[in-house]
Amino acid sequence: MKIVIATGGTGGHIYPATTLADKLISDDKNNEILFIGNYDRMESTEIPKLGYRFIGIKAAKFNASKNKLNAIKILYKAYKECLHILEDYSPDIVIGFGGYVTVPVIMAAVKLKIKTIIHEQNSLPGLANRVLGHFVNKVVICYESAKEAFNKKKTLLLGNPRESACLNFVKDSKIFKQFGLDCSKKTLLIVMGSLGSASVNEKMMGILEGLKNKDFNIIYVTGKRNYQKVMENISESDNLKIVDYIDQLNIAGNCALVISRGGATSASEFMALGIPTIIIPSPYVPNNHQYINAKEMFDNGASYLLEEKDLNVNNTISIIDELMNDDKKLKEMSIAAKNMSHPNAAYDFINLMKELVGKD
Repeated sequence: MKIVIATGGTGGHIYPATTLADKLISDDKNNEILFIGNYDRMESTEIPKLGYRFIGIKAAKFNASKNKLNAIKILYKAYKECLHILEDYSPDIVIGFGGYVTVPVIMAAVKLKIKTIIHEQNSLPGLANRVLGHFVNKVVICYESAKEAFNKKKTLLLGNPRESACLNFVKDSKIFKQFGLDCSKKTLLIVMGSLGSASVNEKMMGILEGLKNKDFNIIYVTGKRNYQKVMENISESDNLKIVDYIDQLNIAGNCALVISRGGATSASEFMALGIPTIIIPSPYVPNNHQYINAKEMFDNGASYLLEEKDLNVNNTISIIDELMNDDKKLKEMSIAAKNMSHPNAAYDFINLMKELVGKD
């Protein structure tokens, strides 16, 4: 198959797309993949690093734009550019992984009568995917509640392709040696995404002090831009290690508990790994979608939901202590997380693509 994948803006859109691409190449080395994304966002550097062909376009976020007329002009220009790209490349199918940059790509594919699928990572779909859902052939979702936003006849609950990256994961507690931690003890991971969260870092100082010398390990990931400031305000201890960045999948997969934001792609990894979580949803994202993601996990028993406004020293330490010292509860949460996961998501997605384009 010749495939175009449109994605960009954040890792939550990009990493499911690149995981699907990896599985497509593994499935058939003759598959050809072209990525289209923003010319000035992280995908423009991250995707070429993985060896994939990438074309950057200029797009605009209509609903957040102060000058909506200018945004329409930019999107229309991008749409015309995408028509030329797709006519030249002649793909069998075009996949959109969310974000406003996917709009001109998918609409150009619809115009050219090329088969299309969009993927929605969140339980509450964003505006771009809600609009595109009316035009595409198929919609793939990760949460049952997302069905409400789309035509149910063409919507499938297949999960996030990132979950398939966890399929053959093997635990190895020795991984904590690199941090100088006692590998025989349980480990708590606190991570707020690759860039971290300044608002959470500020509130965490007292909490981390209160967790020092507990009978479990803590790895606190500040994010690259916040590391120096955090290290100026707190020191490490035998059981507390502070880092700016980690290989999240491999470290999280060996932890007893993870505290994280409610980004959909990270959440899908934790569910696939069967890792109990405390989710602190970001209140600064559109439509409060991280809270809605976390609420669905909480309602299914896979996670504890802790809003940022409730993040204080005594309350948070009490919740952490209770969970880290209750193996039965952790096991129940792990099972619930696994029950929400879709470990074959990438392979089911590929089968859907083949079905649409008529390939065996």
